[in-house]
Amino acid sequence: MTTPDQDPALEAEVERQMAELRRGATQIVSEEGLRARIARSVRTGRPLRVKLGVDPTAHDLHLGFTLPLRKLQVFSELGHQPVLIIGDATAMVGDPSGRNKARPQLTREMVDDYAASYLRQASKVLDLERVEVRRNSEWLGELGFSGMIGLVGHATVAQLLVREDFAKRYREGTPIYLHEFVYPLLQGWDSVVVRADVELGGQDQLFNLLIGRDLQEAEGQEAQICMMGPLLVGLDGSRKMSKSFGNSIGLDEAPGEMFGKVMSLPDELMRPWFELATTLPLDEIEAIFAAGSHPRDLKDRLGREIVERFHDEAAAQGASDEFRRIFTEQQLPSEIEELPVPADALDAEGRIWIVALLRLAGFVTSNGEGMRLVSQGGIKIEGEAVGDPKAEVTFEDGAVLRAGKKRFVRLRRPE
Repeated sequence: MTTPDQDPALEAEVERQMAELRRGATQIVSEEGLRARIARSVRTGRPLRVKLGVDPTAHDLHLGFTLPLRKLQVFSELGHQPVLIIGDATAMVGDPSGRNKARPQLTREMVDDYAASYLRQASKVLDLERVEVRRNSEWLGELGFSGMIGLVGHATVAQLLVREDFAKRYREGTPIYLHEFVYPLLQGWDSVVVRADVELGGQDQLFNLLIGRDLQEAEGQEAQICMMGPLLVGLDGSRKMSKSFGNSIGLDEAPGEMFGKVMSLPDELMRPWFELATTLPLDEIEAIFAAGSHPRDLKDRLGREIVERFHDEAAAQGASDEFRRIFTEQQLPSEIEELPVPADALDAEGRIWIVALLRLAGFVTSNGEGMRLVSQGGIKIEGEAVGDPKAEVTFEDGAVLRAGKKRFVRLRRPE
């Protein structure tokens, strides 16, 4: 007689789910534990409660944020219960993970504003109708003095100083504030309250996720499975994607801007970006690379896949066509912003210093920057190069001023 644990249909379903969930996972604590919980879920029909905690600390989300969101969506599509915790309380404390100094403290108004923006952008990846959305101020705001003392009693200073980021700051004499020590315990308490079976996070979140396991066990719960994913390498090819590094793609960016940034991606990042930043099946990705296509064509496919995820198919194809028209065929964009040049900017002969014109167009912010840009080449008016930074130029109404490959403006003379 076949036992439930040996049921071929059950085992096949467990393997199917594990195969889906391993994609993009760098570490699972533990994989066997996850397998056992999925098997139990399939047998009993009780979905796993899968937690992702996010602190709303900015308006703009970038592509790197979508990795754990996508994993949460995959769990949802497999029939489990996604739990998205908006850390409106922990955001005011500040996560020290991966930081070499304390985060600036936020106000309640800032956090609420960021939270609304986060949910709107997260809906581009998550089906929020199937997600249990919670705010951890619901329970952390009710801890009170005795509750907080009981919570911090679960960890020692020695435990916390084991963290690489804390240890580094301690060695270098950089201040570590007490509220930063408390943060991992607050995040861990979230897992206790929502009774998480699985918690998702980036590799830099491992310490915080393990604290959640400890707190659950201390409260008599089964310790959650911790699933860590990679940090998406940014457009510079060396550092994690971050708006502060200037190497990110924002989820709210226009299709052409998104596509153009993908086309600037270093060749060696294309394979991991196909796997992490698209939803294409792995066997299809394998076939794409096995075909031996030119890197330009691979980037075009990658760019269209990413733009389609956050806009639509028409926008993706339009961005591809526009890029080809400008950069491959050396044509002008189909739409060019107009710049009315004020009469008082022109001399009696209708001329203007080229650097002043660049400043009016917003291409540079200082005369020195403008003179360097002209000297480097790439400045054209109606296709005619302007290489002298001292040049006084004139132009016809509707002439196009071009700086390099990406910046265009149509000049309008005063009436």
